Amino acid sequence: MTKAVAADMDWNNLGFKYWDLPYRYQAVYKDGKWQKGGLVEDSNLTLSEAAEDFHYGQEVFEGLKAYRCKDGSVNLFRPEMNAKRMQDSAKRLCMATYPIDDFVAAVKEVVKANQEFIPPYGTGGSLYLRPFMIGTEPMVGVKPSKTYVFRVFATPVGAYIKGLTPMPYFVSEFDRAAYAGTGQAKTAGNYAGSLYPAMQAKSNGFADCLYLDPRDHKYIDEFGGANFYGITKDGQFVTPKSDSILPSVTKKSLLEIAGDLGMNPTETQIKMEDFDQFTEAGAMGTAAVISPVGSLTYKDQKFVPFSETETGPATKKLYDELTGIQMSERPDKRGWVQKVEL
Repeated sequence: MTKAVAADMDWNNLGFKYWDLPYRYQAVYKDGKWQKGGLVEDSNLTLSEAAEDFHYGQEVFEGLKAYRCKDGSVNLFRPEMNAKRMQDSAKRLCMATYPIDDFVAAVKEVVKANQEFIPPYGTGGSLYLRPFMIGTEPMVGVKPSKTYVFRVFATPVGAYIKGLTPMPYFVSEFDRAAYAGTGQAKTAGNYAGSLYPAMQAKSNGFADCLYLDPRDHKYIDEFGGANFYGITKDGQFVTPKSDSILPSVTKKSLLEIAGDLGMNPTETQIKMEDFDQFTEAGAMGTAAVISPVGSLTYKDQKFVPFSETETGPATKKLYDELTGIQMSERPDKRGWVQKVEL
């Protein structure tokens, strides 16, 4: 694949896709410990046909962003939380864990090395970072690998969903993850299972699926690529509490921000039959940031929590506060932002 050239980038129309940038970070685990890692230029990995990852799915990954601020500086948003979540995912899949400080340092190295590809301030773009780890030991028996590769690559992206545009969603009859399964791990298998229902939804004009809990199919869990929130008639921020959904850095942050804004935030089970209690609803995550739910279709019944064309006031406040902190335009009283020294 041809290497990306910064001068060729249309910063205002990046879309959400992969660009082969000059540098990525790689470290190898063998002989019971992580070897010293560093930047590499080759975007390809060479693996045995019997590598653990191909056959038994030992793979975990993360997603976070680097933001260009108005003064030209570059921010990361709570990267240590992504590092901790990756450790939790790795433990669930019986993989080696990568140290949190080394994770954050690797991300910063990749941002610094590829800094010419950080979209300019005001374009709505960011530099997306994808840390991942795979089991590499060749084997045919089912057991954990003894060797791993940890990598971090970067790609400039625009908004996953353009701006605060309300989108139509659909409640899927499929499950994203099994009850007592790997729903709380950010692993490829969960996303592979979501591809068919997502394509089914999109072929019918929806942005994505909303999944119900995999045990009773009564409670709201999450979207295919983001967590769910709703705003009640009395202005309360409510988001699902479930053991089968991915713990979201954005969700955890918005719970605190909602508290600052007087929205009395809570995590609790939300019955699908109670969806009409919400006057606003949305998807929240690193890629989506916040995407308002314009409509939600469930068993041929269409619900419109606020508007199919306009963003609700509570959602707008949450979005402005979150992105304001990420871009150093609002006070960061909790120390969530880390600067990248360029």
